[in-house]
Order: sequence, then C-alpha cells, then structure tokens
Amino acid sequence: MKLLLDTHVLVWSVLDPGQLSEAIRNELENPANELWLSPITLWEIHLLAEKGRIVLRPDPSRWIQRVLDSIPFHEAVVTHAVALKSRQIDLSHQDPADQFLAATAAIYELTLLTADERLLDLRQFQSLAAR
Repeated sequence: MKLLLDTHVLVWSVLDPGQLSEAIRNELENPANELWLSPITLWEIHLLAEKGRIVLRPDPSRWIQRVLDSIPFHEAVVTHAVALKSRQIDLSHQDPADQFLAATAAIYELTLLTADERLLDLRQFQSLAAR
C-alpha cells in the first residue's frame, strides 16, 4: 500500500506512537508499504512548532531533517496538477494543508493515513483511519 501521512500521523508516529492504533503502527513498519510525505506536511509541522502547539528538539528544521534521514519516505511533490486539484476537493472547511494533502492523495493515487474525520469522509481519494 502507498500511504500518504497526514501531518498529525507523522508527528504521532515519532513523538507519541500510542496515539496510533496497533494495526496502523504495523502498517507504518511494514516494508511492503511505501510511505509518502508532502512538503506541505513539513510546512505544517513548522507552523505548529512556531505556534507552540508542538515542541521539537533541538529545533523544527533539525527535527524534521532527522525524521527524513531516518525513515525512507517518498516525496509527493506539489505539482500544478496537485494545486489545481486542491481547489476541487469538496471539504467542509478551508484548511489549505488539508486541501493540498487530499489533492496529493488523489493525484498520486495514494491512501491518506489520517485521524481527521473530515478527510476520512471524503470519497475523492482513498483514506485509512489512523486510530
């Protein structure tokens, strides 16, 4: 399976794996699965740290780089197609990060791994509940 990690899933998997179900932790560790990240996730992690919602040591940039160096992620590049699709995703809220992650899942044909019910309810792409 090709799994696109939502921002909170990446953060939980590193800082608080207990937030994820055992089945999801197994999927993340399964070598048969591909793990994908959008640059939007890294941007959102930085924002969360800047707002004080998460603490990353020694700083957000180095924390992110350590994660990228330690886990074999595929990069889901934000392309023109992703940007255009982000405006076609039918979300009940206007969170740009969610719009881009949903569009990325749709364009790259990835399964979005998320605990966000608003994203899990959409039928425009594949999703998997993280809890």
